[in-house]
Amino acid sequence: MMTKADMIENLYKMHSDWMTKKMAGEVMDNMYDLMTKAIKKDKKFSYPSFGTFVVRTRKARKGRNPQTGAIINIKASKTVGFRPAKNLKEML
Repeated sequence: MMTKADMIENLYKMHSDWMTKKMAGEVMDNMYDLMTKAIKKDKKFSYPSFGTFVVRTRKARKGRNPQTGAIINIKASKTVGFRPAKNLKEML
């Protein structure tokens, strides 16, 4: 599994002639901030040849507490889903 630190290290190695490791970390943080803002505003973020992140809504539903077996109400919520691009699927 690749971590954020691994991604920063790889980005730094690719551009070590002009980029510091701190700059690479800032680039990654800014990129994720921009993606988050786009998903929040437009309910979608697409990166060609990689995939699309979309906001999905879950309806309210009944659930069961596994410890007690009691029926509970689960509120409606939003989550982010990912649809991989055709190129990414073919690479797997």
